[in-house]
Amino acid sequence: MSSSDIFIGETIGTAVLILLGGGVCAAVTLKASKARGAGWLAIAFGWGFAVMTAVYISAPLSGAHLNPAVTLALAIKDDDYSNLATYWGGQLLGAMIGAALVWVVYYGQFLAHLTDSEIVGGPEEQTTKSVEAQEKGAGPVLGIFSTGPEIRNAVQNLATEIIGTVVLILAILTQGLNNNGDGLGVLGALITSFVVVGIGLSLGGPTGYAINPARDLGPRIVHALLPLPNKGGSDWSYAWIPVVGPLIGGAIAAGIYNVAFA
Repeated sequence: MSSSDIFIGETIGTAVLILLGGGVCAAVTLKASKARGAGWLAIAFGWGFAVMTAVYISAPLSGAHLNPAVTLALAIKDDDYSNLATYWGGQLLGAMIGAALVWVVYYGQFLAHLTDSEIVGGPEEQTTKSVEAQEKGAGPVLGIFSTGPEIRNAVQNLATEIIGTVVLILAILTQGLNNNGDGLGVLGALITSFVVVGIGLSLGGPTGYAINPARDLGPRIVHALLPLPNKGGSDWSYAWIPVVGPLIGGAIAAGIYNVAFA
């Protein structure tokens, strides 16, 4: 694979991942969405199908890592870091593009949601509520773009992201790789998508299961940049956890694989 194939494949694949994954979060969250209130099961399966679709689209070009933790784990497994920056760059750009596309698709719903008095209060309360959201760190639609904890405990939140990512990466390394061992295979895409659903259902409750630094950081940047009314803060004080946690988890999983399976 050439560097250009890797970058293009990861950009397209991660954009599709976030478009469909962020899209199901928007569908479940926003007012005037036909799927509003569909619940956690819809989110978990929506993200699983997002992974499957994105992998099948991008695998021929880049091997469909779509996740810096996957790229790091494969680099450690093979002791080859030559394409790390290319993968990570494409993944972050793709995640930002995907988040922006979610905003385009749900543009009217975002406006309806963020100008609704039930969500942000009446005209005299909107400024206060927006300030309160910023002080708390997370605005009312941030969960569509990135993750956040139900209970803010840095050690627990970090451990949750590490453990969830270890499960994901071990499943990929043992069951999901293509014949070359440098990306996801056809059957691996299906297996991985169901693993993501399982992680969401079993381990996603505490933090929203980022298990992917690009999936969280790219859309969080887009949330900070978009001209959304009353959007509140982007919770930057928490933003390091869904980046550092999955990277640690990916490294641990690669180490376990090299010791126990290689």
